[in-house]
Amino acid sequence: MTLKDKLVAQRIYLLLGALFITSLVVSNLIFQKFFHWYPFDIEIFGIKLFEISVGILPYPITFLITDLISEIYGKKRANDVVTVGVFASIFSLAIIFTSASVPATSWSYVDDTMFQRVFGNSAIAVFASMLTYLLAQLIDIQIYHFWKRLTKGRHLWLRNNFSTWFSQFVDTFTITFLLCLFGIIPWVNFKGLLISGFLFKVIVAICDTPLLYLGVYLFKKRFNLKVNEELDLL
Repeated sequence: MTLKDKLVAQRIYLLLGALFITSLVVSNLIFQKFFHWYPFDIEIFGIKLFEISVGILPYPITFLITDLISEIYGKKRANDVVTVGVFASIFSLAIIFTSASVPATSWSYVDDTMFQRVFGNSAIAVFASMLTYLLAQLIDIQIYHFWKRLTKGRHLWLRNNFSTWFSQFVDTFTITFLLCLFGIIPWVNFKGLLISGFLFKVIVAICDTPLLYLGVYLFKKRFNLKVNEELDLL
């Protein structure tokens, strides 16, 4: 690979990393708003199907990005992005704590009460999210590369969906459990939110498979990669 190709590959990697980190941090900040995604009134354990947090919307993007990075750049680069994403979440938490400790002026459009109501639970959310997300992403990357080795780089849809489904269930179960444990969500909503959240992620994972195929195709065409070949940025 030429020096020019390596520079292009590095820029794309940085862009993917930026999209990953942005999606992760934003999901931790907006999680307290819930919406009804499905048009029909179907209830599961007292919760309407797909009554879910808006914080779940950016999450599938992060798994798509890590799968793409795993496929093109390799396991180490994917783990590096996850590690930086967790650091960014911790840093965002520090900013929230600092902002909350500074008293608002009398004319501030957002007063201390409103700020605390919107971001007050963010500390718990970020802490819970960091633990569960780190675990889920590491599981996703491990399973992805297990299937990649087993299939010798073929059957992209298999490793994409199987790794995402399992890791997303771990993520959804753990984060819902912790939010209920910390009193942010009532326990009565646990089962409904678990099923709704997991089904939503499964559907999105299936829908983003063509996007992964497209991304891998464009990468392989641009950098002339063979089956199971990865880019070396060093």
